[in-house]
Amino acid sequence: MSSSFEVLKNKIEGKECAVLGFGVSNIPLVRVLLDLGVAKSITVYDKKPLSELSEDAAELSARGVAFVTGADSFEKIEGDVIFRSPGIRPDIPALREALARGAYLTSEIEQLLALTRARTFAITGSDGKTTSTTLTGKFLEAAGKRVFVGGNIGRPLLETCDEMRGEDACVLELSSFQLMQMPNAPEYCAITNVSPNHLDWHIDEEEYFAAKKNIVGARTERLVVNADCAATAKFGRDVALAGGKEVIFFSSSKDNYADVTAGAPNSRAVYRRDGMIYLCDGHTETAMLCESEIRLPGVHNIENYMTAIALCSGFVSADDVLDVAREFTGVEHRLEPVRTLDGVDYINGSIDSSPTRTLAALSALRGRDIVLICGGYDKNLDYAPLAPALCQSVRVLVLTGATADKIESALRACASYSGSPKIIRAASFEDAVVLAKDSAAKGGCVLLSPASASFDRFKNFAERGRYFKKLVMELS
Repeated sequence: MSSSFEVLKNKIEGKECAVLGFGVSNIPLVRVLLDLGVAKSITVYDKKPLSELSEDAAELSARGVAFVTGADSFEKIEGDVIFRSPGIRPDIPALREALARGAYLTSEIEQLLALTRARTFAITGSDGKTTSTTLTGKFLEAAGKRVFVGGNIGRPLLETCDEMRGEDACVLELSSFQLMQMPNAPEYCAITNVSPNHLDWHIDEEEYFAAKKNIVGARTERLVVNADCAATAKFGRDVALAGGKEVIFFSSSKDNYADVTAGAPNSRAVYRRDGMIYLCDGHTETAMLCESEIRLPGVHNIENYMTAIALCSGFVSADDVLDVAREFTGVEHRLEPVRTLDGVDYINGSIDSSPTRTLAALSALRGRDIVLICGGYDKNLDYAPLAPALCQSVRVLVLTGATADKIESALRACASYSGSPKIIRAASFEDAVVLAKDSAAKGGCVLLSPASASFDRFKNFAERGRYFKKLVMELS
C-alpha cells in the first residue's frame, strides 16, 4: 500500500488491534489492517455467534484474525487501537475501561477522512441524506470529476484510499452514529434537517443533534443548512457569525432565507421562486434549475436538489445540474415504482424509517388514493405528528410490526380522526401486502412507507424493500 496509509500504518505498528462489529464497513477494514502487515494482532468482536457471521470470517480467520463472538463478547475488549462499528456506542463500559488504560478509539470512516487525498463532501440530517448524497456525486461526475461515493451508503471507501487523488471527490453520507466522534471533519458538508430520530440509541434529542453538528470541524470550509428547519438554521447562523467558514442556506422561501441570514457574514443562499431554483451570491441571482426538469416527486426532493446544488457551488455549472436532473429517476427504496397491477401502482418507500419521512412521502403523493403499509421496529419516536396527515391523505392504513399499536393509538387520539383512514391489522409483513392489494382501488396506489425502522423483522431497510418488491411481483 502507498503513502496514503502511512499514518494508519504508524498508528497500528506493533499494536494489538480490536475491531468491534463484523459488518459492512469493518470487513474491508480488517483486510486493510491485514494488508498493512504491521499490527501485532487483529481481533474481531461481534455479538453474533461465529456460525452466523458472513463467510468472510473463515477467510480472515485463516489469515490470522482472531474472533471473540457471542452475547457477552463486549464485556471485555483488549487492544491498543480499537475500531468501532457505527452501531456501537462509544461509551459502553468496556470501551470506557479500554480508554482509561490508554487505548485509542477510532473507526473506518474517521480513518478515511484522515487519510484520503480527495476533496471531501459529506451530508447528514434526519431526512434526504441518501438522495442528496447521490445527487452530489452525480453533479460532480457531470462536471468531469472522478467521484467516490460511500459512507453510510454504498461500499466502504477506506480500501480505495490509494486510488484517490487530490483532484477527485470523496462524497459521503454520514449518520449520527458515525458522527458521535469525528475528529477529521469533511471540507464541504451539509445538514439537510433535524427531527427526532434514533431515540432508541441516542440518550435524547440533544445528543442526536450534537452528533449531527460534529460534521463541522477545523478543516470545514463550507456548511450547507436548511433555513426552513429552526434547529439547522440557528446552527448555520451561529457558524456564520463565528466566522472562518462559508455558510449556504437553502430554503423554499427567499424571504425566510433573508430573515435567517440577516447580519450573518460570509453567507449565501439557494432558494425557490416561481418554479425555479436560484443560487444567490450577495445580490446576484443565478438560475440553476427549473423545477419541472426534476423527475422525482415531492417538495422534499426539490430540497434534496437544493442541498446538492449548494454543496457543489463553484464546482458544477447549471448545465451539469440540468444534465443530471433530466436523467435521474431516484434511488432504490425512495418512492420507487415497483409495478402497476390492475390499475394500482405499487411504490416502495422502505427507506421511510421515521414519521417525518412518511410525511414527506404522503406529501409527494398528495391527491392519490393511498393504501399505506406502515409499522416496524420501535425507535422510541412520537407518531402524533404523523396522525393528521394519515387522516388527510390515506384511505386505508395497513399496520404491521412492533410499532403498529403506537401508530394506531396516535391516529385514534388525533382530533381529525373520524374513522378514516380505515385501519387494518396484519399479522405479518406478507399478510400486509395481500391486505393492501385487496384494499386498493384502480387508479390508486399501495405505498410501503413504514415510518419505523426494519429491525423487528429485517436486517435493514434495503432487505425490507427488496422483500416488498418480491412479494409485489408475485401478486396476481
